[in-house]
Amino acid sequence: MAAETEIHTFLCRSDNIGVLIRDPATGACAAIDVPEAGPVLKALDETGWRLTDILVTHRHADHVEGIPAVKRATGARVVAPAKAGDAVPEVDTTVREGDTVRIGNLVAEVWETPGHCIDHVTYSFAEAGLVCAGDTLFTLGCGRVMESPPEVLYRSLRRFDHLPDSTQVFSGHDYVLANGRFALAADPDNAALKARVAEAERAEDEGRFLIPSTMGAERATNPFLRSGLPNLAASVDMPPESDPEAVFVALRAWKNRF
Repeated sequence: MAAETEIHTFLCRSDNIGVLIRDPATGACAAIDVPEAGPVLKALDETGWRLTDILVTHRHADHVEGIPAVKRATGARVVAPAKAGDAVPEVDTTVREGDTVRIGNLVAEVWETPGHCIDHVTYSFAEAGLVCAGDTLFTLGCGRVMESPPEVLYRSLRRFDHLPDSTQVFSGHDYVLANGRFALAADPDNAALKARVAEAERAEDEGRFLIPSTMGAERATNPFLRSGLPNLAASVDMPPESDPEAVFVALRAWKNRF
């Protein structure tokens, strides 16, 4: 992540992750979703930052219900997926695949990443070395498929393949321990995964969370990004040469039952 980009993360609701991204050169500051107003306004007060923008990843209530109060308090511009229709309140600007959003000097490319829901977008700040993945890619996991076949989410996750290992991944929820338990069931001999889950357990004891992650850490430990490996195919009783997409679908179905 570029040194000039400032980030503040905090919990909202029970397990949502609030994220503020600030360009210190201009003072522009964006919130990634507003799960609830109180924690976002408190974070702004604690940092002394002035909110200029709200970037919405998708229309689900646990990501947008705090928008009206925060917009009233700050006057921030609300940027939301065009495919969300009128389900996101107080929208000023809609975005689609390939659009860009500026937060001061910071530039985010918009990726449409459906699967969890049809309107989901990801904001990729390439120069800043970070990506805001919402409920598409989690630390040690991926989103639940709700409005599309699981193959759609698989293809959305492939959008992250080209990102450098150092890219920081900000996800929309702290599901790390639950994801870690499933990941260990699917990939029990992965030493890096065992260490990552142990780190997550220590973090919980210390009141921390493992968000952001990095693409390098996810490639090494997240079973949903490793479905091309023979041992992951074996974990769902499929031959080692199985198509990675088919293995992913089986892993996602297993996770749903886990």
